[in-house]
Amino acid sequence: MRSASAEPDTGTRARIRDAAVLRFAKSGFGASVRSIAAEAGVSPALVIHHFGSKDELHAACDEHVLAWIVETKRQNMGKAARGQLLEVLAQADDMAPLVGYVLRSLQAGGSVGRTFVEHMIDDAEQYTAEAVADGIVRPSRDERARVRYLVYSSLGALMLSVTMNPPEDPEDVNAAVRAFTDDLYLPMLEMFTEGFLTTRRMLDDYLLYVSDPPGTGGEAEDTDGTAA
Repeated sequence: MRSASAEPDTGTRARIRDAAVLRFAKSGFGASVRSIAAEAGVSPALVIHHFGSKDELHAACDEHVLAWIVETKRQNMGKAARGQLLEVLAQADDMAPLVGYVLRSLQAGGSVGRTFVEHMIDDAEQYTAEAVADGIVRPSRDERARVRYLVYSSLGALMLSVTMNPPEDPEDVNAAVRAFTDDLYLPMLEMFTEGFLTTRRMLDDYLLYVSDPPGTGGEAEDTDGTAA
């Protein structure tokens, strides 16, 4: 079986792949090769010529979206630190089909959904480590656990938002992503930047009763920035 990445993703192949990402995001992974071909403006035979099968096309889309996630997150961390957050939010429409694809992968469940999330956690651990090294993000006592929580909570919040407030047009992924960012970006950034609790008492109580607490990732601080 030919690997999904055996050929460089340029020209017609890339156009078909991008069309498949959009069609899968709109209609789910049950979308037919014919509908993907129509989205790309090519024949179904040409889709099979470039990818071999719908499963291999799906795999190529997974690979492409995972690579996009890594690069976008890295870029956005830096932009936010340089005060360019509005530029990041302005890109939401461009990112919407890719975000929609992620949601479809999670909703599909099974090995694809699990693998997708684990890849996201692996990638997030890398770019979070870079952000910690750059002084953008505080270190954690258990970085892997913190990253897993952040991935679960961000994807869960997005999925719940789309489920509770679906767009009028089920294929309008952009509307669903816009509604999510409009409603939740402010409280999310407020929580990340300013915190929620006014003291660290709950954390201290928890650490007292953990049989083998993880090592600290750096001296903890109170909300006023002084060392605890």
